[in-house]
Amino acid sequence: MVKPQSDTDVKDNTATYTPEIFPIDEEKKLLEESNTEKTSANKSFTSGGYDGAIQGYEKALAVCPTYLEYDIAVLRSNIAACHLKLEEWKQAVESATQALEALDRLDPPVVKQAENGRGEVHGGSGGVVGEVDDSTEVLLEALTRTGHTINDVHKIRTKVLLRRAKARHEVGGWASFQGSLEDYQALSKPPHQLSSLDQKAVQAALRKLPQELDEAKNAEMADMMGKLKQLGNGILKPFGLSTDNFQFTKDEKSGGYSMNMNQNPGGK
Repeated sequence: MVKPQSDTDVKDNTATYTPEIFPIDEEKKLLEESNTEKTSANKSFTSGGYDGAIQGYEKALAVCPTYLEYDIAVLRSNIAACHLKLEEWKQAVESATQALEALDRLDPPVVKQAENGRGEVHGGSGGVVGEVDDSTEVLLEALTRTGHTINDVHKIRTKVLLRRAKARHEVGGWASFQGSLEDYQALSKPPHQLSSLDQKAVQAALRKLPQELDEAKNAEMADMMGKLKQLGNGILKPFGLSTDNFQFTKDEKSGGYSMNMNQNPGGK
């Protein structure tokens, strides 16, 4: 569905791609087929048949032109919603992330200049894009041609972020809590417009997640250190030593550590 541009269009040793567009009549036919499958899947979702709905949305994806990123994002978002209902948290995260990736191709993340001079990537729509490349232009033309706008992109992005944030929180653990916190922080900023109910949920998550994140971080660090100590003791045991024989002292001035060996740990 896509073809690489010529070598002259390759910048910074990274190839760029421009989607190959179907003739208008064929595009319309494929989109109608996709929407028919989506409508059927929506009915399955409404009746609680979430596994069947996932299959229906996947059928819709199979016939949807790959450059219709908005329609693809909607289908991926719906699949994420099914996984949430089934409490399949990791799959929900994966589907939501795929939806966001599709939206990012329509509304690319903005790179802003940080105070330290290094570029920082911010979520799409948060600022001004300096240049729209050929690929993005083609995708935006397709978005308009199928009756959608960037405002529609903003709305579905908000919905997908809410779903991914919830799923990441349910997965649990240091990394997932961090990802959930970042999603909720993004939702608290423009252009996201939340309902009063969603706004309360986001604010509640932002209050409790930092503590949950710290607790998960400390627990995982303690577990890792325990395993390292167990490994170290296994290595030192043949020499009649253990990790308790070694003490690390921090130098407050340099921030470095010095190691001292104690032949009689716990002795008087």
